[in-house]
Amino acid sequence: MVNNIKIGITGLPSSGKTYTLKRVIEMLTKEEELSVGGMIDEKLSDGRRDVGIKVCNLQTGEEVVFATPETESKITIGTLGVDLSLFESVAIDAIKSACETCDIIVIDEIGKVEVESQAFVDIVKEALDVDKPMIITLHKKSRNPLLQDIRRRDDMRILEVTPTNRNILPYKIVKLMNGESI
Repeated sequence: MVNNIKIGITGLPSSGKTYTLKRVIEMLTKEEELSVGGMIDEKLSDGRRDVGIKVCNLQTGEEVVFATPETESKITIGTLGVDLSLFESVAIDAIKSACETCDIIVIDEIGKVEVESQAFVDIVKEALDVDKPMIITLHKKSRNPLLQDIRRRDDMRILEVTPTNRNILPYKIVKLMNGESI
């Protein structure tokens, strides 16, 4: 790994941002033998509809479901209520630990719900200033100040995932991280 590049993956909902990110992580940990830490959000489905969202610490495997139909909250994603304290209980430590101990920092996703947590916003800002490679996924259309600041950063390369490029994009991201141009 030659490069302390910061890569933002953006795209429409369900375009494959997390899929692309997981493929990149797999390639970096297996082929490049790098340590990757941080957090991933994953939708839980019963095959017909979303039944929850969980956040997972990539280093420890700790995970918690922080959005469910049963959760009562002012913050919602569709029919799911969001418990920000549950989200923070895994996400904050996962990002902090990745900044301290890993080769690459991963944050999935910086979206409308996640930025409702000031603790999350603060740790993301800290992580962006760490001198390490980073891969993040970003909500495509949010006008949140944190997302706008990230998009304006000189050291951030934003790539959009689409159904057409989501299978090739992981290879391009690994090339970028290795200092190759695409």
